Amino acid sequence: MEAVQIRNNRILYYGNTAGYLSGEKAVVDPMFQIDELKSYLTEKRGLEVEWRYGTFDHLATGAIDQEGKVVLLKRCRVWQLAPEVDVMMKFIGYDAFKSHFGEPDSASYQVVYDGEVETNDLEALYTKFNIDHPPGYQGHSLSMSDVLELYDENGCAFYYCDTCGFKEISFQEPQQEQGQEPQMNL
Repeated sequence: MEAVQIRNNRILYYGNTAGYLSGEKAVVDPMFQIDELKSYLTEKRGLEVEWRYGTFDHLATGAIDQEGKVVLLKRCRVWQLAPEVDVMMKFIGYDAFKSHFGEPDSASYQVVYDGEVETNDLEALYTKFNIDHPPGYQGHSLSMSDVLELYDENGCAFYYCDTCGFKEISFQEPQQEQGQEPQMNL
């Protein structure tokens, strides 16, 4: 048996699922941070290696789709309205927010969590951020008017916590908006 194998985008180390491929990157659980594996991935396969805690557990719990490919987890940010905004903006559904205040604007929000979570499922994240706050979580329990952002190296998506479920919205981060300065024509 070969020490390292790659099958269906999964990295196997002596038969154990150690990580997965994500484009030109190998995401591997640090418990497998061994020179033999690192050398194979970087030198023989030409991959960048990211050592990410929880990868083994994620893969062991069946995060594989029906085609046998790894379901890639995105990182998550939780945006909550800043304390100084109009209190009437808080804890209301999307339609009410939009009719009274326009589209949700990232300038009115602050990030209260930015990290890895074990799912991309919005309803499971709602439960997570209400019952079992992860380490580093700085906000109140997830409520209407909060925004979940799921992101990875390929992009991001924003979801407004509505009266029932989530509504996908366009929502730019402040640094993205700052880069779009008005043009002057002479």
